[in-house]
Amino acid sequence: MARFLRRFIGALVLDAGTYEDVEADRQAGLQSAAVVLMAGVACGFAVLNLRAVAAPGFAVGLVAMLGGWIVWAMLISAIGTGLMPEPQTQSNPRELLRTIGFAAAPGVFYGFAAMQAVAPFVFVVVSVWMVAATVLAVRQALDYRSTGRAAAVCGVAWILAVGLTVAIGMLLSRPVS
Repeated sequence: MARFLRRFIGALVLDAGTYEDVEADRQAGLQSAAVVLMAGVACGFAVLNLRAVAAPGFAVGLVAMLGGWIVWAMLISAIGTGLMPEPQTQSNPRELLRTIGFAAAPGVFYGFAAMQAVAPFVFVVVSVWMVAATVLAVRQALDYRSTGRAAAVCGVAWILAVGLTVAIGMLLSRPVS
């Protein structure tokens, strides 16, 4: 538990060594999933309190968050190791799942968005914090020297993930003839 807490705090303060530790620990997968779930629950709590979704929407949101984490990590892995590697890049999807999972740590603060007066501020600050953490996690997991390259890989993967999500949504929302 102490190791998890140390990693969680390290992820929050954007400590590159924390992401290296998580990348190297093959047993950290469940911890990463726990971080993603905690962030999802915090966000869901805020959205429920703001009456933006009903309880079933909360459950769907959690499943979507976990699915999005997996898809984004797979896309980042493919792009970062296949299309945009640096000479020293060595990684695999499991390492990226672990590091990107811990990059969701700032998401636990989404819970503060349940207070309507500060909700927009909380959503913006936490989202920017999570993007910074994700870029750092990707830089460390892909052994990049360039933070800009890590940001580009995250951006391209995000665009593809959103496009994929929209396409799936359109397919699933079509009326059956």
